Amino acid sequence: MVAGLLPGVRVLDVGQGISAPYCAKILAHMGAEVIKVEPPEGDEARRIGPFPGDTPHPEKSGLFLAL
Repeated sequence: MVAGLLPGVRVLDVGQGISAPYCAKILAHMGAEVIKVEPPEGDEARRIGPFPGDTPHPEKSGLFLAL
């Protein structure tokens, strides 16, 4: 991505799922300041993922164990 394409632009990300956070990531890579707003329990994506043994752990996931 081209850095600095959107300097001075602020984006408020209130979306959840896959598409909204991905879009916010692209805008951030282009230089926009992204402010993410999550519910008190956190984004739903923080509770799903490839957990080995279905046990969430902050430093272990199926992806990193495969590498």
